[in-house]
Amino acid sequence: MRHDRIRAAFFGSFLAAATALIAAPAVAQSPYDGLWQVTVVTKTGSCEPQTSSTLTVTDGRVSAAGAEVSGSVGREGIVRVSINGAYANGQLSGNAGSGKWNGASAGVPCSGRWQASRQ
Repeated sequence: MRHDRIRAAFFGSFLAAATALIAAPAVAQSPYDGLWQVTVVTKTGSCEPQTSSTLTVTDGRVSAAGAEVSGSVGREGIVRVSINGAYANGQLSGNAGSGKWNGASAGVPCSGRWQASRQ
């Protein structure tokens, strides 16, 4: 009788764990997944003075329509991204974030700051 209860408890725990593992991929992998409106401001160099675009974070990976984007946002909100040859890093927290970027225009170095807000 006691072995039946232990076996039933073990089997129930196993089913609960298996269900959680199967359901896990349906849950966002990053607390920062979603659409982000990003404004980039040039502080030094001859790059465009200010631009805005929408980036998408999916499972912590960053992408954008019509742009060469690669990079990630860690679970702690740390951003590391390459966009059309420029490099950005910074921090997201909740629904906002900011950081620095650097790149070049016609071979002349540029750099500045960026700010983001979740849409």
